[in-house]
Parts: sequence; C-alpha cells; structure tokens
Amino acid sequence: MKKGDFIFNVLRVPLDFLVLVAAGVAIYILRTRVLDAWRPVLFGPQLPLDRFVWLVLVVSVLFVLMYAASGLYAMKLRMTVPQETARIIVASSAAMMIVILVIFVRAEAFNSRFLVIGYWVLATAMISVGRLVLRSVQRRLMARYNIGVHRILLIGNDRVTRQLEQTMAADRGLGWRVVKRLDDPDLSEIAASIGNPGVDEVLLANPDYPADRIVSLVDFCHERHIIFKFVPNIYQTLTTHYDVDAIGRIPVVELRCTALDGWGKVFKRIIDIIGSMVALVLLSPVFAVVSFAIKWETAGPVLVRLYRVSRGHSFGLYKFRSMVENAEELKPLLAARNERADGPLFKMRDDPRITKVGKFIRHTRLDELPQFMNVLTGDISLVGPRPHQSDEIAKYEKHHRKVLAIKAGATGLAQVSGASDLPFEDEVALDTFYIENWTLWLDVRIMVRTAARMLWDRSAV
Repeated sequence: MKKGDFIFNVLRVPLDFLVLVAAGVAIYILRTRVLDAWRPVLFGPQLPLDRFVWLVLVVSVLFVLMYAASGLYAMKLRMTVPQETARIIVASSAAMMIVILVIFVRAEAFNSRFLVIGYWVLATAMISVGRLVLRSVQRRLMARYNIGVHRILLIGNDRVTRQLEQTMAADRGLGWRVVKRLDDPDLSEIAASIGNPGVDEVLLANPDYPADRIVSLVDFCHERHIIFKFVPNIYQTLTTHYDVDAIGRIPVVELRCTALDGWGKVFKRIIDIIGSMVALVLLSPVFAVVSFAIKWETAGPVLVRLYRVSRGHSFGLYKFRSMVENAEELKPLLAARNERADGPLFKMRDDPRITKVGKFIRHTRLDELPQFMNVLTGDISLVGPRPHQSDEIAKYEKHHRKVLAIKAGATGLAQVSGASDLPFEDEVALDTFYIENWTLWLDVRIMVRTAARMLWDRSAV
C-alpha cells in the first residue's frame, strides 16, 4: 500500500472520533444555550457539560467501533460517496440503538430525547461531511501536487488497457499516473523501465501474457518491493495474499507477498513502540552495568553501529561492543575460518576478536539489548527476519531475497529456532514462512520464546 493511502486511511479513526465528540458538544450547547429560551432546560443540574462530555467520549468510542465493524476503516476497500454515506448511516443507527437500550435500562443516565436524537442526526451528518472533506483533500493533493500518487508501469495493448490508461489520465484525483506503457515486454525491458522514469507499481492488463513470464514478473516485483497488480482475467496467478481494487469500472488485483499490511502493520508498529519503550526503561540498570564492564575492560565505545539493510534501506544497528575496536578491519583476515560455508553469512565460534566481557554478553545475549533503540526509531521491528549486511545481501540467490520483503526484526522465527546452528537455507525457509503466514499471535509466540531463550539458553556464540 502506498504511504499516502496508508496515512489517510489511518487518519480516519482519530478524525472520526474528534468529529463525534464535537457533534456531542455542539448538540449540548444548542440545547442549553440556543433553544433554552424556547423550551427551558430541565436536566441541567443532573447533567452538566463536563459529565456530558464524558458520556460523549464513551459513546464516540462505541460509534467508532461500529464504523470499524461496518468496514468504514477497511484499508483496501474503495467506496463511492453514496456507498460510504449509506454505511455511515447504518453504523450510526446501530450504535445509537445500543445507546437507547442503555438509557432504557438505566433511566438516570439523562432524560433529554433531543440530545439523543440530535446527536445521532448531527453526528451522522458531520461524519459524512468530514469524510467528503478528507476525500476532497486527498484528491486535491494527488491531482495538483502529485502527493501520494501511484506511478504505474502499464503492460498491455488491448481495449481494456487503453481504457485503463484513459481513465487514469482523465481523472487525476484518482491518484494513478501511467509513467510508461509497454505492449508485450520481457523482463529486461521491464527492469530498464522501472528505474527510468521511476515506477512503484506494475499493472499487467495483457490477458495473453505468458504464464511463465508472469511468475518471473511477480518475483521480480517482490524482490524490488514494487507492487504488482493485474486485471483479474489472469486468474491462474492468484495467491492467498491479494487485494481487489478498481480503476474506474475495471477491477484490478494486487498480489502481496505477505499478510502484513493495513491495520496489521499499524498494530505491529504500536506494539513495537510500547514494547521498546517499556524494555528500555525496565532494562536501564542492565544497560548501566554492561556499559561499565565494557569500558572497564577495553578502550573504545560502549555501543557499536553495525550497518545492516532492511527493506532496501541501510541503517546503523546498535549493539553492545563485544569485540576489539577494529574488529571489522580484521574480518577479511579470518575469512578462511568462516564456519558458515553454506551461505553468505560469516560465523566463527572461537573468534579471537571477541573480548572477555564480549563473550559473556554474547552467551547471555545481552549484547543485543540496544536494538530496542532501533525498534523505537522504526529501523527494525521487534519481530522479523534477521537484518543482514549489504555485502552479504549482494551474495543472495534469487529466492533468498524473499526475506527482504518486510522490515527486519530484533528477533524472529529463525532466531528462536536455533539460527546460529541452522543451515542458511533453513534460516531463509523459516523467515519466508513467517513473512507468508504473519499474524500478531505469531509475533507474541516468538517474543515469548525469545525471552525464554535469553533466560535459559546459553548456546549463542
């Protein structure tokens, strides 16, 4: 999903909540300040504004939950204005029915029918108008400033392809830009077109495109983190991870290499932030002790930044220094003693560069605790594939690049399954399984197993 679409979809939740609260305050003021002269307020002492605001906050949460249940926050569902308005009316009515039921059971909540009916009408209207405004802002940003647009490489030359191209060009507010169209390209032509003029999505509309080339094209797009979509008459390539969209009246399908998308990505990031902050606070005494021990034994920094790659971006991975200061300079001299001959990684059990303190913090895995800082800043996630070095990634074979499809992690399925002793192919297979079968529950299980290994397993080197 494009970052612009993602941000606007997530923004709907807090904006809807604020609009609902504003509607409640507005209807209260209307009844108590404007209409009071026409019909005196009788519930004022029992329901002052501050208490009513608390009730509105609770009711607003209920409305948001009903909106979520009705699909109004679905990440991939594009609705027309009438469809969206109809869902808002139905969801608001369902939420208000629950409120009325509570009022019936607890008559002391408040006794103003005007507040109940007025809030329902005003909230529904304000949410509908707010959605229209947000939709208009998004369309304007895409149409006039190209913010959040999808840069498309369109493949095909039939009637549907031309209709797609015309639809995208006619309504720039849809956010689709055909930067190039190819009739029947091979992979080398597509590769040349990706970098120049710059493409972030490939849309295959050619119904006669060879099936074997489709598979290669899908792999090519996933390796380079490019979204692949197709017109669904190419039904043979459907997988378990796909999303259906529409450009005008023509449906297109996006193939995804992982289930980690949409709200799952939001919840995973929230867990990353909360988990890393709590860990950094609780483990601060351990950080102090380890830092003192490292400085006491050898000169040099307490932390080292090991440059790793996650989703194509290089970043500095923080670790407690467990080696002598010039360890990277000595690495080429030890290449012949690499115990991981099955892949591009370097592993050496009795590495002479490791200090005494370094040996202890490696066995206890304390050297990896500073990675919580990388999790907090968003470089990596708590759970994900192992982040590797750029020189190691350069040696990857084609199927190895699958592990680059999502953000790397401080721990992962391969790490808790004995990654230090696993053949590289098995490590890739485990990380690939995680990517294709991701769930929040799987993340929780991996984090529990990681904590158990840190407490009781001393096999790390």
